[in-house]
Amino acid sequence: MSSSLGSSLQDRSVVICAGSGGVGKTTTAAAIATALAASGKRVAVVTIDPARRLADALGLEQLTNQPELVDAGRFAAAGLEIKGELWAMTLDSQRTFDELIDTLSPDAETRDQILGNRIYQQLSGAVAGSQEFTAIAKLYELDRSGRFDAIVLDTPPSRNALDFLDAPDRLTGFFDGRALKFLLAPTGFAARALGVGTGAVLGVMKRITGAELLEDLSVFFQALGGLIDGFRERAEAVRTLLADPATTFVVITSPQRDSAEEAIFFAGKLRSAKMNFGALIINRVHIVAGAQHPAPTVAAVASELSGQFDEQLAGRLLSSYSDALALAERDAATIARLKEETGELEPVIVPEMAGDIHDVEGLIAIHDQLFAAS
Repeated sequence: MSSSLGSSLQDRSVVICAGSGGVGKTTTAAAIATALAASGKRVAVVTIDPARRLADALGLEQLTNQPELVDAGRFAAAGLEIKGELWAMTLDSQRTFDELIDTLSPDAETRDQILGNRIYQQLSGAVAGSQEFTAIAKLYELDRSGRFDAIVLDTPPSRNALDFLDAPDRLTGFFDGRALKFLLAPTGFAARALGVGTGAVLGVMKRITGAELLEDLSVFFQALGGLIDGFRERAEAVRTLLADPATTFVVITSPQRDSAEEAIFFAGKLRSAKMNFGALIINRVHIVAGAQHPAPTVAAVASELSGQFDEQLAGRLLSSYSDALALAERDAATIARLKEETGELEPVIVPEMAGDIHDVEGLIAIHDQLFAAS
């Protein structure tokens, strides 16, 4: 990896890909993991998108909640040698949540009491639906296992960049006794603070009433008592991991206004939190001509078309060129603003490509754009 992006990622053990939805984040995370594996590392990529197209591209029957080894021969046949190993998985939020309870439970009896408790089953489903919570739990688990030289995490598309950065606090917040008592109140402050709708809480009440509710609550709080210290320790360890110099955040965006604004906001939050902002990647950029050869003006193209084609065809060609030029100019203006606002003066620019990435050749094409020598 001789590119500037490759140099910034080479010594990182955790690469967190962040950005809004619809900007090609999952594919970019997979391409980054591919590049690290090609350099000789043993790499796991954790994706959020359950779509079949990524599994198909990697040659896997399905992506599960545990890493699966990708056949390096698929990449070799397409012209890319994988010197290390590439493993891939998709996040199963509920299973990851249950595994966390299993890990932190002091014994099998406590684990079974919690996992089988109806209060836990209803409320954990609501909280586990927050993928930021479970993504950070899975990241920590994989890092702690020591199985991989590098882990690439495709974070959930978020309405608020702070959702992911605040995830460590959720490791303790949900299981804090006071928070749960408020949570079980229909207007509970904790329900709003944790992002859990009151509908989920009221659903618990409707399913469990009277003496059964009191009994389940008693068992729930008693069983959780021995886990709270473990959750606090885990949260602190996760915060340390996110701030570690070997961890880097790659912010991925597109030239669309909303995506760009979120990238600017997230980059600012990373810097204020003193976390490593490793790179800015701008996907799906419309490009008419390279920097060394500026695009001709509409007037110049009109003059060139005149006499070569009939008037109707020339008009359609000129209209298409004018639209493409307008998109390229819009994207160039957005890129300039992203550079200024994020302070990243050399973002990685990936041009708009035709269609979705659904095979290994498409994944390699993205890889080549990301890691082209500058």
